[in-house]
Amino acid sequence: MDYLIFVAAMVVGLSVVRLTYERRRIALLAAFLGRYQIEKLMATLSDGYMRALGESDPQRQQQVWEFLHASETRLCTEFGQFAAAIAKADAAETRVSTLPVALPWGDRLFPQASFDLRQALAIHARGICAAVSDYPQESAKDRAYRLSAEMFLMQHTCHWYCKSKAVASARMMVRHKTQYAQLLKAVGAQTARDYQALVGA
Repeated sequence: MDYLIFVAAMVVGLSVVRLTYERRRIALLAAFLGRYQIEKLMATLSDGYMRALGESDPQRQQQVWEFLHASETRLCTEFGQFAAAIAKADAAETRVSTLPVALPWGDRLFPQASFDLRQALAIHARGICAAVSDYPQESAKDRAYRLSAEMFLMQHTCHWYCKSKAVASARMMVRHKTQYAQLLKAVGAQTARDYQALVGA
């Protein structure tokens, strides 16, 4: 009985530690994101892309694509500003563990098995702006597909930082029916190379 009580106490204690750790990370990320309209812009683009793809009238579809380009450009600008701002955050607070299991402060216990969130966000900023700058050389549909992948991979990174890679991948499947490996194939070639080199994928 004493053994069971001890185990239960350990489980509860670890849960409290994990929640404290996660809340601290969520608060740090939110403090920077709160200065920008990034999440709103991403929602606008995701909804807009679905609307454009659902249009049967080519002229009306083109109007939607052109209307969305302003939001694409603004997302590029704001995400670049966000990445530059968070680059000034404490390096010790922006490490992301690559361990196969979620371990509070695992990034500090095993620094070799981690990467810097700030560097990842800089990669995402370049990838988002590269997708946007290809307008109008790339077709609107192809640009929407690529930019969506860039946005979703960035979301995955943020969830990975706040929770774990497993949780981030699960959320991506639930919300977007997309696997992590699919995102790496759908983003721009430069994003894929830089990102995989950073996270060790």
